[in-house]
Amino acid sequence: MNNFFQNEIILENAKVVLVPFTLEYKDSLKEIALDESLWTYMGLCICTEEELEAYIHSTINEKTEEKSYPFIILDQETKNVMGSTRFGNINFHNKRLEIGWTWLGTKFQGTGVNKACKFELLKYSFENMNFNRVQFSADIDNIRSQKAIVKLGATQEGIFRSNYIDQHGNTRDDVYFSMIQDEWQDVKKKNFSEFA
Repeated sequence: MNNFFQNEIILENAKVVLVPFTLEYKDSLKEIALDESLWTYMGLCICTEEELEAYIHSTINEKTEEKSYPFIILDQETKNVMGSTRFGNINFHNKRLEIGWTWLGTKFQGTGVNKACKFELLKYSFENMNFNRVQFSADIDNIRSQKAIVKLGATQEGIFRSNYIDQHGNTRDDVYFSMIQDEWQDVKKKNFSEFA
């Protein structure tokens, strides 16, 4: 995928539009991101405008440094900012990546937005990038996220012990899941029929 990180990738369906993460959305992010409950299992806390500023710059730098490709999640109808997600741990040689770092404003949780986003990201990974593997991870105590990942059709693979350090300096375990290219068409029909 030559120039992958320079491409303006826009993914959309009837529910969401995913657009590249830029400074343009700073004020809109401020309206939903300064909520401590969003960051419990993310390894950071965005509780102040200064922390939000640091998060925004760090996210943009990750793309500049070709470490991840972050998106802003917009409501298809209103174009309001609902949260963020990204492609990360991208390995072009081995054709694999991770979808994650996803967060949604509280009022958008449980509304089908996450599933709509994941469909577009999975579809792009398997059908446009022609990757073989997509992985997901969730904190071992984040049962809600683990259940959501399983509902997508992903397979739980195992626990990565001491995989990250949280905002309090504690070492945390992650549960890892994956989906592979050979499964995608069946998963798409079974789990994402509303987007087909």
